[in-house]
Amino acid sequence: MFYKAFGQGLGIDNLEKPTRMGIFSFLTQEIAIDLGTANTIIIQNDKVVVDEPSIIARDRATGRTVAVGRAAQQMHGKTHENIKTIRPLKDGVIADFHAAEDMIKGMIKMINRSKGVFQPSLRMVICIPSGITEVEKRAVQDSAEHAGAKEVFLIHEPMAAAIGIGIDVEEPMGNMVIDIGGGTSEIAVIALGGIVTDKNIRVAGDELTQDIEEYMRRQHNILIGERTAEQIKIEVGAALPELDNPPLDYSVRGRDLMTGIPKEISVSYSEIAHALDKSISKIEEAIMSCLENTPPELSADIYKTGIYLAGGGALLRGLDKRISMKTKLPVHVADDPLRAVARGTGIALKNVNKFQFLMRSS
Repeated sequence: MFYKAFGQGLGIDNLEKPTRMGIFSFLTQEIAIDLGTANTIIIQNDKVVVDEPSIIARDRATGRTVAVGRAAQQMHGKTHENIKTIRPLKDGVIADFHAAEDMIKGMIKMINRSKGVFQPSLRMVICIPSGITEVEKRAVQDSAEHAGAKEVFLIHEPMAAAIGIGIDVEEPMGNMVIDIGGGTSEIAVIALGGIVTDKNIRVAGDELTQDIEEYMRRQHNILIGERTAEQIKIEVGAALPELDNPPLDYSVRGRDLMTGIPKEISVSYSEIAHALDKSISKIEEAIMSCLENTPPELSADIYKTGIYLAGGGALLRGLDKRISMKTKLPVHVADDPLRAVARGTGIALKNVNKFQFLMRSS
């Protein structure tokens, strides 16, 4: 009780008892989770131990989860009536509580493959979108606790991305970080260990995938599934209709809407750039809005430091150049942007006492 009261007096949610990291530290397993709409990454001891799609497959008759992650992804769009695939997260937040719980449990089992008599208690740091509600935060905490976590810390995604990129978030220097994930695009200006201005929009990777599906149906009269649209985005996705190093055209197979017969067509990156234009414009508008609301001293810093891009969306060809043209600022893409948030979450886990003010504990 003394530690709890003392911590609250300092404005810290959870202060560790000194014995925790002492002789009993082996009783606790510490993991950092980037719980993403498209992919979930788990880091333990500075290593990525799980990197799987955020999806499960469930038997409709028994309610039993039959596959988690990549195995379930392979079933997506190909299941019969007895099996359904579920993506537990939508727009960066938990849409199906029980499916999320099963997914977290399944992915933790991938780490603890050996069946020992003793199972250590889990201590988790999970990153969450900056714009989610208290109810949505509670859903993340509850899912983690039901999956076996004894202690749960939450950290905002832009802050985790900034730490993962290598920015010193505690400095009195303004930095703008854009994390374009599967469900949300997070834009935040960070200084002195806090988010000064942020904008959270639910236009990101999933929306771009839907744009491609819609374009193929409207322009080519061909019906494709989510997995195929995702593959098109990876192979020939672009934010600009003209690139210095363009990818080769990509062959797409789907169902002809006129005849109902499977057919193959070829698409170019320029076509996909036009298909994605409207959604990328929404992301640009959100960036401009965030810049407009930034205090002038921090704006001066951002002019010097530029904008940092993280998340899977940062891999879209020409996106950094397009944002730079719009904002007239330098844009830097993080090293391994897909894992920048997970890496930052892992660093925060290792330095819980240092980064405690960034997190909320359960």
